[in-house]
Amino acid sequence: MAEDRYLDPSREHFDAFKALPRDVPINMLNLLQFHQQAQYPDDHPNAAQGWSGARAYEEYGKTSGPIFKRVGGTIIWRGKMEAMVIGPDDKQWDSSFIARYPNSGAFLEMVTDPEYQKAVVNRQAAVLTSRLIRFGELDGPDGFG
Repeated sequence: MAEDRYLDPSREHFDAFKALPRDVPINMLNLLQFHQQAQYPDDHPNAAQGWSGARAYEEYGKTSGPIFKRVGGTIIWRGKMEAMVIGPDDKQWDSSFIARYPNSGAFLEMVTDPEYQKAVVNRQAAVLTSRLIRFGELDGPDGFG
Protein backbone atom coordinates (compact mmCIF):
# COMPACT_ATOMS: atom_id res chain seq x y z
CA MET A 1 0.00 0.00 0.00
CA ALA A 2 1.35 3.43 -0.90
CA GLU A 3 2.45 5.55 2.02
CA ASP A 4 -0.06 8.32 1.35
CA ARG A 5 -3.07 6.08 0.66
CA TYR A 6 -5.71 6.62 3.29
CA LEU A 7 -8.94 4.74 2.78
CA ASP A 8 -10.29 3.61 6.16
CA PRO A 9 -9.59 4.93 9.67
CA SER A 10 -6.81 3.33 11.65
CA ARG A 11 -7.80 1.79 14.98
CA GLU A 12 -5.92 4.59 16.78
CA HIS A 13 -7.72 7.36 14.87
CA PHE A 14 -11.12 5.71 15.27
CA ASP A 15 -10.57 5.28 19.02
CA ALA A 16 -9.63 8.98 19.28
CA PHE A 17 -12.82 9.89 17.39
CA LYS A 18 -14.93 7.77 19.75
CA ALA A 19 -13.29 9.36 22.81
CA LEU A 20 -14.52 12.85 21.81
CA PRO A 21 -17.90 14.16 23.03
CA ARG A 22 -20.76 12.28 21.39
CA ASP A 23 -23.63 14.66 22.13
CA VAL A 24 -22.64 17.71 20.07
CA PRO A 25 -23.07 18.40 16.33
CA ILE A 26 -20.05 17.53 14.20
CA ASN A 27 -18.91 18.47 10.72
CA MET A 28 -16.85 16.01 8.71
CA LEU A 29 -14.62 17.42 5.98
CA ASN A 30 -14.23 14.84 3.21
CA LEU A 31 -11.42 15.14 0.65
CA LEU A 32 -11.41 12.43 -2.00
CA GLN A 33 -9.09 11.39 -4.79
CA PHE A 34 -10.53 8.67 -7.02
CA HIS A 35 -8.96 5.78 -8.87
CA GLN A 36 -9.15 6.15 -12.64
CA GLN A 37 -10.71 2.67 -12.71
CA ALA A 38 -12.67 1.36 -9.70
CA GLN A 39 -10.80 -1.36 -7.78
CA TYR A 40 -13.43 -3.91 -6.80
CA PRO A 41 -12.57 -7.37 -5.48
CA ASP A 42 -12.73 -9.84 -8.39
CA ASP A 43 -15.75 -11.62 -6.92
CA HIS A 44 -17.84 -8.45 -6.40
CA PRO A 45 -20.82 -8.02 -8.77
CA ASN A 46 -19.70 -4.49 -9.72
CA ALA A 47 -16.21 -5.67 -10.75
CA ALA A 48 -17.44 -6.47 -14.25
CA GLN A 49 -19.04 -3.04 -14.72
CA GLY A 50 -15.81 -1.32 -15.75
CA TRP A 51 -16.72 1.73 -13.69
CA SER A 52 -14.45 4.68 -13.04
CA GLY A 53 -13.64 5.53 -9.44
CA ALA A 54 -16.00 8.51 -9.69
CA ARG A 55 -18.83 6.25 -10.89
CA ALA A 56 -18.20 3.76 -8.07
CA TYR A 57 -18.38 6.65 -5.60
CA GLU A 58 -21.73 7.67 -7.08
CA GLU A 59 -22.92 4.13 -6.38
CA TYR A 60 -21.65 4.47 -2.81
CA GLY A 61 -23.71 7.66 -2.49
CA LYS A 62 -26.84 5.93 -3.79
CA THR A 63 -26.48 2.90 -1.52
CA SER A 64 -25.35 4.71 1.65
CA GLY A 65 -27.45 7.86 1.19
CA PRO A 66 -30.64 6.53 2.80
CA ILE A 67 -28.68 5.51 5.91
CA PHE A 68 -26.93 8.90 6.01
CA LYS A 69 -30.30 10.66 5.90
CA ARG A 70 -31.89 8.31 8.46
CA VAL A 71 -29.23 9.16 11.07
CA GLY A 72 -29.76 12.90 10.45
CA GLY A 73 -26.80 13.61 8.18
CA THR A 74 -26.83 16.50 5.71
CA ILE A 75 -24.33 17.87 3.21
CA ILE A 76 -23.76 21.51 4.16
CA TRP A 77 -21.10 22.33 1.55
CA ARG A 78 -19.76 20.72 -1.61
CA GLY A 79 -16.93 22.06 -3.73
CA LYS A 80 -14.62 21.38 -6.67
CA MET A 81 -10.91 21.92 -6.19
CA GLU A 82 -9.58 24.59 -8.52
CA ALA A 83 -6.02 25.27 -7.31
CA MET A 84 -3.65 24.35 -4.49
CA VAL A 85 -2.80 27.65 -2.79
CA ILE A 86 -0.98 26.25 0.27
CA GLY A 87 -0.07 22.59 0.37
CA PRO A 88 1.58 19.82 -1.62
CA ASP A 89 1.20 19.94 -5.39
CA ASP A 90 0.65 16.19 -5.58
CA LYS A 91 -2.69 16.35 -3.76
CA GLN A 92 -5.46 17.08 -6.19
CA TRP A 93 -8.87 16.29 -4.70
CA ASP A 94 -11.57 15.10 -7.09
CA SER A 95 -14.39 15.72 -4.63
CA SER A 96 -14.76 17.62 -1.39
CA PHE A 97 -17.70 18.19 0.91
CA ILE A 98 -18.69 18.75 4.51
CA ALA A 99 -21.17 16.31 6.00
CA ARG A 100 -22.96 17.50 9.14
CA TYR A 101 -24.24 15.04 11.73
CA PRO A 102 -26.45 15.91 14.70
CA ASN A 103 -23.82 14.19 16.89
CA SER A 104 -21.00 11.68 16.59
CA GLY A 105 -23.35 8.93 17.76
CA ALA A 106 -25.24 9.39 14.47
CA PHE A 107 -22.01 8.94 12.49
CA LEU A 108 -21.16 5.80 14.51
CA GLU A 109 -24.68 4.46 13.94
CA MET A 110 -24.24 4.95 10.20
CA VAL A 111 -20.82 3.29 9.85
CA THR A 112 -21.87 0.27 11.93
CA ASP A 113 -25.20 -0.27 10.12
CA PRO A 114 -25.15 -3.64 8.27
CA GLU A 115 -26.53 -2.06 5.08
CA TYR A 116 -23.83 0.62 5.23
CA GLN A 117 -21.21 -2.11 5.57
CA LYS A 118 -22.47 -3.55 2.27
CA ALA A 119 -22.43 -0.11 0.61
CA VAL A 120 -18.93 0.88 1.74
CA VAL A 121 -17.32 -1.58 -0.69
CA ASN A 122 -18.20 0.96 -3.41
CA ARG A 123 -16.30 3.67 -1.54
CA GLN A 124 -13.33 1.37 -1.05
CA ALA A 125 -13.32 0.53 -4.78
CA ALA A 126 -13.62 4.19 -5.77
CA VAL A 127 -11.12 5.99 -3.58
CA LEU A 128 -7.38 6.11 -4.18
CA THR A 129 -6.80 8.24 -1.08
CA SER A 130 -8.88 10.44 1.17
CA ARG A 131 -8.96 12.58 4.26
CA LEU A 132 -11.84 12.60 6.71
CA ILE A 133 -11.49 15.27 9.37
CA ARG A 134 -13.89 15.86 12.24
CA PHE A 135 -14.54 19.47 13.20
CA GLY A 136 -16.45 20.76 16.18
CA GLU A 137 -18.09 24.15 16.19
CA LEU A 138 -16.71 27.33 17.73
CA ASP A 139 -18.44 30.57 18.56
CA GLY A 140 -16.58 33.73 17.82
CA PRO A 141 -16.25 36.81 15.64
CA ASP A 142 -16.63 36.60 11.87
CA GLY A 143 -13.01 37.63 11.28
CA PHE A 144 -9.62 35.96 11.39
CA GLY A 145 -7.85 35.34 14.67
